[in-house]
Amino acid sequence: MGCSWSNNEPMSDGELENILGKPLEDIKKLYSFGKELGKGNLGTTYMCEEISSGRSYACKSIPKSKLRSDDEKEAVKKEIEIMFHLSGQPNIVNIKRVYEDKECIHIVMELCGGGELSSRIEASSYYSEKDTAGILKSIVNALQIYHLKGVIHRDVKPQNFLFSSEDEDTVLKAIGFGSSVYIKQVGTELKGSKYYVAPEVLQGKSYGKEIDIWGAGVILYLLLCGKHPFKTESEIRKGKLDLESQPWPCVSESAKDLVNKMLTKDPKTRISASNVLEHPWIKREAPYKPLDNVLVLRLKRFGAMNQLKKLAFNVIAEGLAEELIKDDKYMFEAMDTDRSGSITYGELRSGLKSPGSHSNLSLTEARKLMEAADVDGNGRMDLYEYISVMKKRHVLVTDENLDKAFQYFDKDGSGYITKYSLMKGVVRDVAIAKDIISQVDKNKDGRIDFEEFCAMMRDRKLQPQGKLVRIH
Repeated sequence: MGCSWSNNEPMSDGELENILGKPLEDIKKLYSFGKELGKGNLGTTYMCEEISSGRSYACKSIPKSKLRSDDEKEAVKKEIEIMFHLSGQPNIVNIKRVYEDKECIHIVMELCGGGELSSRIEASSYYSEKDTAGILKSIVNALQIYHLKGVIHRDVKPQNFLFSSEDEDTVLKAIGFGSSVYIKQVGTELKGSKYYVAPEVLQGKSYGKEIDIWGAGVILYLLLCGKHPFKTESEIRKGKLDLESQPWPCVSESAKDLVNKMLTKDPKTRISASNVLEHPWIKREAPYKPLDNVLVLRLKRFGAMNQLKKLAFNVIAEGLAEELIKDDKYMFEAMDTDRSGSITYGELRSGLKSPGSHSNLSLTEARKLMEAADVDGNGRMDLYEYISVMKKRHVLVTDENLDKAFQYFDKDGSGYITKYSLMKGVVRDVAIAKDIISQVDKNKDGRIDFEEFCAMMRDRKLQPQGKLVRIH
């Protein structure tokens, strides 16, 4: 871990300085520290457990050796002050307590185990308008609290929003207080991250809380179309939006109206947080239907997976609770026009025929897309194959779901997936079974262990320093 338990360099007199003006405490007597969760410019955040209660938290540890100037020390004190000022709100990470020892300042806060919004965007590759509206509402709920309490976030981006857990209906919470400032103290300082910084900041003008709405608008644009609205500072300064190319013809007019209002170049006419929350698209108009081109992209992505991964996702999809699949089931049934319980090539083509979508999809193209999702090889796509393709990955790859899927393939309970276990009702051909094993078997022992299986399912490289433990 960081600070006193990983820094072997001798301490300087500056490191012994009491920065917060409170008694020094040995945090190691109160908390046990675990894995690193993230690293910023000044500090590193770790998972920790309170020894007295067994409760899990996150702890941001800031080495005092990095706080070389009075301004840097004051900035950390202001960050802590703002965290306490905003704590207790549903869409903002809560601070528990602050400690200082000889080497570090430690900020203990609520643990959000669901990961960054940015990671879910990368894993899912799409969001329906309904999903997007829910995410934006959480972001702007947080920003509204910031603004009502006289604070500007100043670094609104997906990396600064965390999900409380991996659950489908988990809460999204704002972090990233290091750039935050009281509105009355703001000037013309250049703050923000590439792609998300507002034009008035780049222009060196005095700015206000409107810059947070711009950043949230960029996130909205990204969620709806999968790319950033502006790629260079020059494009940001011009503020010209592309709402014409794919997939925008498939996006509702109400959603595009909100995008325009949030990404208005003039901050004086840019929509406020409270008005975003009152916008019709947020309150009632956002449709669930995924964008048509997204279905094509997800089918292609699924088709590129190895056979075992496809089978595993199908097994997991079949075990999902009804509440988790109701929206997907609704969309599936809308495409299954003959009510046969499966989607044919023709139904897939018809389902993609809407204004601005892939209406020229040929039968051959439809067949290739169908083959990508057709796990059982019957020439059709059933409900659970559809869910395997379309369901957001963080819902499918929970620890519990991966454990159940592994047990399904580990027919003899040996703790390994082997060519023999695959031959027991999974595949019929021994050559196919061998090929499946070889694609996932990283240590070349002729079988797949749980760690290799999870690495495959989560698209991660194996970590040599540790082993994953199965849930029992």
